[in-house]
Amino acid sequence: LGMAAPAALQRSVVSPAGRHTASLIFLHGSGDTGQGARARIKQLLNQDMAFQHIKVIYPTAPARPYTPMKGAFSNVWFDRYKICNDVPEHIESIDSMCQGLTDLINDEVKNGIAKNRILIGGFSMGGGMAMHLAYRFHQDLAGVFALSSFLNKDSAVYQALKRNESALPELFQCHGTADQLVLYSWGEETNKMLKSLGVSASLHTFPNLSHELNRTEIEQLKSWIVKKLPVEAPNTN
Repeated sequence: LGMAAPAALQRSVVSPAGRHTASLIFLHGSGDTGQGARARIKQLLNQDMAFQHIKVIYPTAPARPYTPMKGAFSNVWFDRYKICNDVPEHIESIDSMCQGLTDLINDEVKNGIAKNRILIGGFSMGGGMAMHLAYRFHQDLAGVFALSSFLNKDSAVYQALKRNESALPELFQCHGTADQLVLYSWGEETNKMLKSLGVSASLHTFPNLSHELNRTEIEQLKSWIVKKLPVEAPNTN
């Protein structure tokens, strides 16, 4: 029978209150789960991040050996040689996960949601994963967000954009200046590189915020989400 298809990613879903016309995929940080990311946001907002028309999907990365943890198993979207912006990317693991996440996007498309009504993003490694997925494989998505995230210096994302001619999804980036794990300068450099390659990108700076989410950031993200995915899809005819 050949290779078994990879199992569908487990996911935690917040359904829209009304008619489902858009979808948002939120990718957790390394070692977390979809359920964990959802709970953290719920704690910050005192309620789920929920919308009238947007389904919010929090998938969980499968457990795999993770080099920065000496090969211990962790829920990570891809492997890294180390947590640093000037090492090569572990491209095999990134590309195989892009396939699993493409299946997730295709599920939404099968549900009748156009790709320009789907946003993808995440926290830390989840934001890095989202940038690979959107800018290399799904340039027709509505937008991308990256919270406390970065791309390595010679990222495959930059290589793909150097060859690109088409319009690109907008990027909403947030980063704390006190981040000791993913340095603010790495996020800033990622933002500058993507801008130089034609991405419309904003960078929202949070003084004294370390490697974590905060309420103001999530409120700003929510406003941006509603701007990118307004309640009624414009008529495309």
